[in-house]
Amino acid sequence: MPPDFASRLVAWQRDRGRHDLPWQGGADPYPVWVSEIMLQQTQVETVIPYFRRFTSRFPDLAALAAADEDQVLALWSGLGYYRRGRNLHAAARRIVAEHGGRFPEDFAAIQSLPGIGRSTAAAIAVFAFGQRRAILDGNVRRVLARVYGVAGWPGDRTVENRLWTLAESLLPTTGIRAYTQGLMDLGAMVCTRGRPRCETCPFTDDCLANRQGLQRELPGPRPRKTLPEKSAAMLVLLRAGEVLLEKRPPSGIWGGLWSLPECGESDDPRAAARRLGFEADVADALPAFSHSFTHFRLFIRPWALRVSRAGTVAEPGRLWLSLDDLEGAALPTPVRRILESVRA
Repeated sequence: MPPDFASRLVAWQRDRGRHDLPWQGGADPYPVWVSEIMLQQTQVETVIPYFRRFTSRFPDLAALAAADEDQVLALWSGLGYYRRGRNLHAAARRIVAEHGGRFPEDFAAIQSLPGIGRSTAAAIAVFAFGQRRAILDGNVRRVLARVYGVAGWPGDRTVENRLWTLAESLLPTTGIRAYTQGLMDLGAMVCTRGRPRCETCPFTDDCLANRQGLQRELPGPRPRKTLPEKSAAMLVLLRAGEVLLEKRPPSGIWGGLWSLPECGESDDPRAAARRLGFEADVADALPAFSHSFTHFRLFIRPWALRVSRAGTVAEPGRLWLSLDDLEGAALPTPVRRILESVRA
């Protein structure tokens, strides 16, 4: 084992780590919590502009709890994994209802909130309250697996348990914030997945992966699995510079977002429009494309239709959106891509 792992990491973080992230430096748990949810499966560089816009619109927990879900999801649009946004909003309302609007300090209470697992709860407890807790996000898994030679895919329960035990054993008695930030920074800036900068690592002489040339093998890769494919046709119903949108169900992909009406890939798009109550006099096939999710790949074939006659449109879950107002709408990334191409 590398001697003085924690103290060396803390020293490296103070000298080489990140200290100017927009959620760092304060005593308020709110920005810490928002950033940790956004950082789940998303890189810091991507999160920063979303975090700034989100906290500008919802500067505190009370403002977030009082917002409508559509407002929250509109600011989350493009960040992906939209359940995180819905969970953040639901957690804010629970904190107001059950904790008087104050973010809970108790670790079990933090972990019980929607969208917060063991590692995220630990990160919040460390940075917001200075608690001595171990984290185990993707960056930390990679650092520990390489430095200590933990073989196997970290998603495997046995391997994960070994890494948790190791992470707990390495916790320092002081400097927990710098230590935890150091683990994140080392994984993100030095011990990267593809091209680790081993020559700049504080553990370059002690790291088992570096000594044995196993950087590509550690951590072990996820078992390869062929993604199933699905397909959908989307109707871009246009009328006087506006497009018809339908609200997605709260569960499932793009839950709670506004999307385009769908029909079977082999359906006549004009007939599909009539089933929705519209007559369309033009139908143009837009470029088809695919969009990958975690568990499947979706092939999307969009059709642009100009509505010549509309029936009753004022139905729950439907709205006409001006193509000039796309920026502020809660749209899935593929839908935004389609509508921006139409607007162009």
